[in-house]
Amino acid sequence: MASVAQENPATSVTSSRLRLYSYWRSSCSWRVRIALNLKGLPYEYKAVNIVQGEQFSEEYTKLNPLQFVPTLVDGDTIVSDSLAILLYLEDKFPEHPLLPDDHHLKAISLQAASIIGSNIQPLQNLVILNLIEEKLGAEECLAWPKPFIERGFTALEKLLKDVAGKYSVGDQLTLADIFLVPQVFGARRFNVDMSKFPTLNRIDKELAELPEFQAALPARQPDAKA
Repeated sequence: MASVAQENPATSVTSSRLRLYSYWRSSCSWRVRIALNLKGLPYEYKAVNIVQGEQFSEEYTKLNPLQFVPTLVDGDTIVSDSLAILLYLEDKFPEHPLLPDDHHLKAISLQAASIIGSNIQPLQNLVILNLIEEKLGAEECLAWPKPFIERGFTALEKLLKDVAGKYSVGDQLTLADIFLVPQVFGARRFNVDMSKFPTLNRIDKELAELPEFQAALPARQPDAKA
């Protein structure tokens, strides 16, 4: 597992050096990279090649018994699962908050994150896709995620269309945006027509212009493959 120090495009705040175990193409890892950038937190990038099976190593399994990425290490604290990591960062580093103060808008942001994190992304992760390919073939593997993404995006479009401003929930960057960007990338990968979801498509284009989101892109990670 390779290690690289990551600086952030946002203004840094004082913190102990965080370590993020990440895979460049993992959407769950991508979420955490965005959040660290938005909060201006420098961190050490520890690459875990999940295609080559590095997540099954004894070293990594001690940190994350589920053998998934990402994992965040902050001193003696080890946190796995992207949502748990994001909420940990929100509590410990409240500067540049990622949830609105308004209870209604906060609930919508959390719902949006849950729709993606619980109802869309798990059905397209590497474990599931490998199983589908093994049982049904490569063609079915590529077709499998599309109806689940479209179903989830239909719900998400309805949830956000009346509360969206510049971003998903008004003009504040929230967890909804952090979850949205990697999933839109995944949707395009599986040939989802984003014109069916104009609110989501517009927000994604706005977020693509932000340096904190650009720095978190898979292609910009130290373990990215050409």
